[in-house]
Amino acid sequence: MSKFDDLFEQYNCNLNDEVVKQNIETILAEHYAENDTKEVYKQCLNQIDLTSLNGTDTHAEIIAMVEKVNGFKSAFPHLHNVGAICVYPALVPVVKSHLKEDIGIASVSAGFPASQTFIEVKVAETAMAVMEGATEIDVVISIGKFLEGNYQEVYEELSELKAACREAHLKVILETGALQTATLIKKASILAMASGADFIKTSTGKIPVAATLEATYVMCEAIKEWFDKTGEKVSYKPAGGIVTTEDAVKHYTIVKHMLGDSWLNNKMFRFGASRLANNLLTSIEGKEVKYF
Repeated sequence: MSKFDDLFEQYNCNLNDEVVKQNIETILAEHYAENDTKEVYKQCLNQIDLTSLNGTDTHAEIIAMVEKVNGFKSAFPHLHNVGAICVYPALVPVVKSHLKEDIGIASVSAGFPASQTFIEVKVAETAMAVMEGATEIDVVISIGKFLEGNYQEVYEELSELKAACREAHLKVILETGALQTATLIKKASILAMASGADFIKTSTGKIPVAATLEATYVMCEAIKEWFDKTGEKVSYKPAGGIVTTEDAVKHYTIVKHMLGDSWLNNKMFRFGASRLANNLLTSIEGKEVKYF
């Protein structure tokens, strides 16, 4: 038995996908309504990583996004700002030079979104993004290596990337839509946390299946078990395809049920989204808002 088989044996990794779905249905049936409130919408807004990850992103577009964040308090003095801005590495200096608000600067890194490049390139890109001002780094596990059971190499890569982050937080993207089963999502969650992840994150948003409720349930279960065994609190970020207020509240409801109130803040729980912010603002204000 390898050390990783031994690691997985310590956690409940033999999950039944149908049982997971049934548990989610029960949680939502019992608790969704109590969370479908404007106060929760406001909390979800404060937990957004406002994201632009397009190959067509220009300096002008990113500056415009940053200026919207800078002006948010003036436009909505009764609300808290988003949690962070997330961009490609080359655009981190643009965000850094224009951002006036005290929020996170997140950068995808390490060959995002496929992670199919050399570890030396991954480490260099990560270190450069941090040097340029990123306070949070979002990387993707080497999915192919994970699927073929090469857990040692995945662990070593993530550990090197964690070191390259220095003081920045490391968010590890599992690309759960490619993993498909609850068991594999659970194992990837445990492996990422063992490698030093500060956050575990569902998806890149670059493949058809992104942040599902099933992934949120399984990853939160992993975070809870990890905390119970180690005392370490790892943060959670669903990302990709979370667009509507209803989507956000469903994920929020599962996180609250699985992890408790101490995770319901933007240090421990983020949404990776671009369109969600305006939809939450619309739900909060009771009229259509297209601010961001």
